[in-house]
This record gives sequence, C-alpha cells and structure tokens, in this order.
Amino acid sequence: MKKLLFTIIALALTGIYTVSAQGFDPPSEGKAVVYFARVTKYGKPTSFEFFHQDKYIGAFKGDQYMRYECDPGEQLFWASSENKEFVTAELEAGKTYVIVVDVIMGAWKARVGLTPLDISDTESWERVKKLVNKRPPTQTPQAKLDKMNKKLEKFIAEKLEMYETTWKNEHNYKHLSADMAIPEEEL
Repeated sequence: MKKLLFTIIALALTGIYTVSAQGFDPPSEGKAVVYFARVTKYGKPTSFEFFHQDKYIGAFKGDQYMRYECDPGEQLFWASSENKEFVTAELEAGKTYVIVVDVIMGAWKARVGLTPLDISDTESWERVKKLVNKRPPTQTPQAKLDKMNKKLEKFIAEKLEMYETTWKNEHNYKHLSADMAIPEEEL
C-alpha cells in the first residue's frame, strides 16, 4: 500500500498523473475555451445535452459546468431539451468565454436557455466563479461522446437543417462576441 501511494505521489509530482481540478484553465496553444455554467438551483434533475456545430459535446444536470476547448473563429453552440437553443460565437485564440445555461419552465420538462456572459453582469459572474472554483468540470468520457455522436447523427443533421432553414430567421438567438472574453486578471 505504501509503495502504491509513493508511486501516485511521484507520478503527480512529475506531471504524468493528471487530476481534473476546479478553477479556470486557460486554453491550449491556438485554441479558445468556453465554459457552459449552470448556476441556478431550479430544475436540478433535468439534464441538458450540448452541441458544437454538428458534434455532441456532453450533457449535465444540476448546478454543474462543462469546459469545452475548440478552434477560434465563428462557431455555433446549441443545447437540447424540450426546445433547442442556439448561440453564435466569434472566439479568439487564447481566450476564455462563459455561456450561462438557463433553466426555463416548459410544458413537459424544463426548457434550456443559453446566455453569453458579459462580466459586467456581476451577479452572474460571481455565481459562475464560485461554481468553477468549488468543483471540477463535468467531463463526458470520449467513448460516450463517440457513441452519442453516432446515435444522434440523424437528430443533429435534422436540427441543424431546421436551424439553417427556419429557426435562425424566426428567432433572435444570442451572440457571444470576441470582446466578451473573460479578462485574464478575473480568472
């Protein structure tokens, strides 16, 4: 037992053994990072699924968050529940962004809302910081992401077709602009 403990400590000190930690992690070189944070206590048992363009990127429920790293540039993020909610984004390399996941009363189950965070909204920003600094992000294992992308392939294509042909013209979806990046000194 002592030998196992010594090995784990040695690996951790050398950086080979990685543990997910809470707090804001900067993006990898040439990437941007988006935190999807659900800071409301309302609708805790309802799980929402999240997508980046045509890819399923994870799901979570309750007051949790997900860290998602991607290429900079124009992006489309969306979430699914009783409704489908979209956010367009213009991301800059090396920057960190936050999208607040809202829970909205629905007819059969909770609806999802996505609100890009502007840190001038100090109440929401403080709640996001508290959540991110309190616990590690929710992570969906790669095997599950692969399985769900295959399972939802037709669903994703249908919803993106509806977005392109109808929804983006009928709804005023929110936009996450490059200047909404969280300043490094705030992280």
